[in-house]
Amino acid sequence: MIIVFALLFISLLPSCQSDNTQTETDLNYFDIKGFFTADTARLRKLNHITHKTVKHNGITETKDVHITNWGLELSLFSQSDINKPAWRNSYIIEKGNNIEIYRAKYPDLKTREIIIKKEGGKVKWILISNATKNVLYQTKEKLSYFPDSIYIIQKYQKVRLLSANQYVVKGSLN
Repeated sequence: MIIVFALLFISLLPSCQSDNTQTETDLNYFDIKGFFTADTARLRKLNHITHKTVKHNGITETKDVHITNWGLELSLFSQSDINKPAWRNSYIIEKGNNIEIYRAKYPDLKTREIIIKKEGGKVKWILISNATKNVLYQTKEKLSYFPDSIYIIQKYQKVRLLSANQYVVKGSLN
């Protein structure tokens, strides 16, 4: 009987731990992840047709598509979230004239720069620069997002011993 109570007590211990998730008030920087979570839900409800162009190493394909999973479509933007606890003081913040700029202090951070233009508290556009470099590969991303208008994903990727790849994805919201 004592063993059963001990096991029950031990199994309940994890539920007593504090939640490590951050609230909006804990965030040091603009909430990229929260913004794109909200905007993907909004785009899903609007249910627009998207004029999408994909270019890979100079070969272009264009289609009008109905995007059902906006979270996946804009995942590179969401993944550029810089509000991780380990990065609390890793970015320089500049604000002025309705522009917010976040620049990485350290070269090993993937998200190098985020520039956000706001008018009346509403985001007008977001530009993100990401880069990763190690002995196996190198990637550079330029992400541009204009709500209700267009998104552009430009990616350069070079894997050691393979040829480079360049991608451009451009989606115009109709």
